[in-house]
Amino acid sequence: MSKRNSAAAKTAARERLRVEREKQAKRAKAKRQLIVAGSIVAVLAAAGGIGYAVVQNNKPAHWESVKSEKLVKPANTSGENGTTVVIGKASAKKTLAMYEDPRCPICAQFEQTVGPTVDKDVADGKYKIQYVGATFLDDKLTGEGSKNGLSALGAALNVSPEAFLEYKTAMYSKKYHPDETEDKFKDDAYLIKVADTVPALKGNTKFQTAVKNGTFDKWALLMSEKFDTDSKKYSIQGTPSLVMDGKLVNGANGSAPMTVAEYETAMATALKG
Repeated sequence: MSKRNSAAAKTAARERLRVEREKQAKRAKAKRQLIVAGSIVAVLAAAGGIGYAVVQNNKPAHWESVKSEKLVKPANTSGENGTTVVIGKASAKKTLAMYEDPRCPICAQFEQTVGPTVDKDVADGKYKIQYVGATFLDDKLTGEGSKNGLSALGAALNVSPEAFLEYKTAMYSKKYHPDETEDKFKDDAYLIKVADTVPALKGNTKFQTAVKNGTFDKWALLMSEKFDTDSKKYSIQGTPSLVMDGKLVNGANGSAPMTVAEYETAMATALKG
């Protein structure tokens, strides 16, 4: 090979090497740019995710947001917020205030045992019943079954007082009342299933829509506030509790009478007062 050809070959090799190095440099630069861009996207995505999480966490829960909604009072109620629910004959001179929480197992026991006697006394005109619903077990046990159940009772009351009483009986029955730690009443479908055992509520689309839409959710919260106020006023310690003429109606053990005999004795004394 001539010296000329040898020099040309070396020059060409150096040029190829230069071009290849430039290509590698460009690829390395592009890779660095992609890595930086990816990092920025990841940071922004993370920030966006955090921002979304913050927004979600700061969004008011359903029952918190209900407080600012417009109040819808069930039919067959009275009082400023519709939280006065009195059922019975107008001729009855006495009124028994009954305080119950839908999730309360002792309330279920009371209703299963003494409930028929209460219903008969009211039907006979011995006294009227003023129902006051509580929801404290939702806070104590966590959940929303007490509030949701109370709202559904409002939907039943909107149909008729009789539907309300029958629905309340069904909710507290052995068949449908869940263990207090099992928050079944938070499920609208379950509440409607229980309601289908009540003739006036079975297949009642107006009732079902009210339950699904939470029409009486705010009413349920205001009713619960009434329970809280009355609890302080009458020194109510839990549910069920009974009050007549401003005094607690208790059995021998100092709490609500849980047998028919005990209830009848306690009521005979209360009605004389």
